[in-house]
Amino acid sequence: MKFNIAVLPGDGVGPDVTNEAQRVLLAVGRRFGHQFNFQNGLIGGVSIDKYGEALTSETLEMCRSCDAVLLGAVGGPKWDDPNAAVRPEDGLLAIRKELGLFANLRPVKMLSMLENSTSLKPEVVRNVDMMVIRELTGGLYFGKPKRRWSNSRGRRAIDSMYYTEGEIDRIVRVGFEVAQSRRRKLTSVDKANVLESSRLWRQIATEIAADYPQVKLDHMLVDACAMRFIQNPGYFDVIVTENTFGDILTDEASMLAGSMGMLPSASLSGIPGGKRRAFGLYEPIHGSAPDIAGMNIANPIATIKSAAMMLHYSLGLNNEADTLENAVLRALNDGYRTKDIMSDGMKQAGTAEMGKLIEERI
Repeated sequence: MKFNIAVLPGDGVGPDVTNEAQRVLLAVGRRFGHQFNFQNGLIGGVSIDKYGEALTSETLEMCRSCDAVLLGAVGGPKWDDPNAAVRPEDGLLAIRKELGLFANLRPVKMLSMLENSTSLKPEVVRNVDMMVIRELTGGLYFGKPKRRWSNSRGRRAIDSMYYTEGEIDRIVRVGFEVAQSRRRKLTSVDKANVLESSRLWRQIATEIAADYPQVKLDHMLVDACAMRFIQNPGYFDVIVTENTFGDILTDEASMLAGSMGMLPSASLSGIPGGKRRAFGLYEPIHGSAPDIAGMNIANPIATIKSAAMMLHYSLGLNNEADTLENAVLRALNDGYRTKDIMSDGMKQAGTAEMGKLIEERI
């Protein structure tokens, strides 16, 4: 089978880690008889430098013509002027909105061989195995009004947390669908004691629960959830939450798995499940880390695991996805570690070396 993959390396370490994801996808293709054709485009700071905009219409159309999108990371101090008219993150927000990528799936699992790579006690993180589902195209990041201005009393700014019933309904249903294939427990995270949008969110989630009687639904305030992540993270199975809360919580959750360099993500345009495929964009949850770009230090595993999610959700290649996941586990079980997850007695590998080690185990 032939597949066209749009590759947007982005900024900083983005090219470093996407190179390794492409390497292992080609290895999967050789083993299973598939052909992966990569089409490259610019997004973020590098696109601003060349075109004056963070995402061009040409790059967007290229992505639409492909079966899936592989993304590195965007941003960096070079483009971090708060007064800048265009910022790298504008490209990220635009591609999510324009491609209808409303559901962001972020699996968080503590692998047994990495228990000592986290700053938390091993007994706290030992049973961590959760899926955080983040609404991706609504809320504070997209709500209007959104602007800055000045008057006689000084500078002011406003962002609006805005949600429609339809936006909440579709993301909550993704949560229930995913929970059905796991341990059948869904935690809906909101701030219903303060926010009207969260009260609507909680009401709609409760109504939808009637369509999924086999899934246990509970509600949790976002601050309580942040505390529970550290106190008893094994409590969670599937979490569904709005855009801003999901962004913050998953960065916190990355520490439960040892490093941001271990966590992949899938941003989907539809509800996954069964034989249904959803167009998706796949990326690590970490940032561009420009201070280590090109130094062969960055951990490529999150991006490689994102490629495995691509095989599963958008390309329908479940056996191939499992093979890639197992190759990652074998490399780790054989004692290889990148700098961010290094521990005593292990063998340190650089970005390219880790990619090659995983490639060899496919």
